[in-house]
Amino acid sequence: MRKSPAAKAWTRCAASGVAAVVAVSAVVLSACGLPAPSSENPARPVAAAAVAAGSQGAPGNPVGVAAGSRVLNPVNGRLEAEIPEISRTVLLIGDSQSEPVDGWPRLGLAAAGYKVYFCGRGGTGFVASNGATGNYIDALLRGDWLLPSGTPALIVIQGGGNDAAGGASDRRIAANAERLIAELRERYPGTRMAIIGTLARGEAHGGGRRTEVDAVLGSVAASHALPFVSVGDWLTRYSLVKDLADSVHMNPAGRQKLGTLLEGRLRELGLDRKPTADQQPLRASGTMDDGPGQD
Repeated sequence: MRKSPAAKAWTRCAASGVAAVVAVSAVVLSACGLPAPSSENPARPVAAAAVAAGSQGAPGNPVGVAAGSRVLNPVNGRLEAEIPEISRTVLLIGDSQSEPVDGWPRLGLAAAGYKVYFCGRGGTGFVASNGATGNYIDALLRGDWLLPSGTPALIVIQGGGNDAAGGASDRRIAANAERLIAELRERYPGTRMAIIGTLARGEAHGGGRRTEVDAVLGSVAASHALPFVSVGDWLTRYSLVKDLADSVHMNPAGRQKLGTLLEGRLRELGLDRKPTADQQPLRASGTMDDGPGQD
């Protein structure tokens, strides 16, 4: 008997959830499965966890948003994760720039007042897949990710680096980005959405295809009136080349600097979470060095 998509998703998540409890006691799994080990250091798996603003577990390591029970969404027939305080949580979709516990997109969003729930995997993008996990739209549709139930405060899509490396055309990147936006709007009607582009050196400094993909994503965002954070020249604009761990990934100091820059840009765009009278956002910090890998 063939399993339904929901049953397959449950099998994958149940198996990975057991491994996560053993491997990560202070950091809770938020996406379906642990990320693949870094290609530079395969012995160290990266925890697929979410940064919780203002919370820390082991010294220096942010605690993830703890997924509660899994519930069946009667509209789409898929299992989803119940997330505490979903109204304070951002759904972050991304690649290896976002995957580490101290990934700069997570740090920036946490500092802007959100808890962060991550869906994604290194090596993937709008077109690119890593074999085990599909590209963003395929992963969403076939249940590679365990999406959160309810209404997040914000949805942020980050990426494009692997599409640039894989030679994906502007047309395919834009088309899949359009499909992803449409699907997310259907799943989470009324939730604000934003896009973070492709980290690069800039056109005049060897940014190459990465800078071009950043511009493509900016055009897609503009066509949907979505806030867009262009990072296609940030490495040179903010003198961060010295903080690269390899050609495209940051070392811990660089991730912290980029996180601070992203926080500022989110606040300029009005995308920071406004605190209530009894809840002030606290800045999260992380020191885990997961090593460079694919975007």
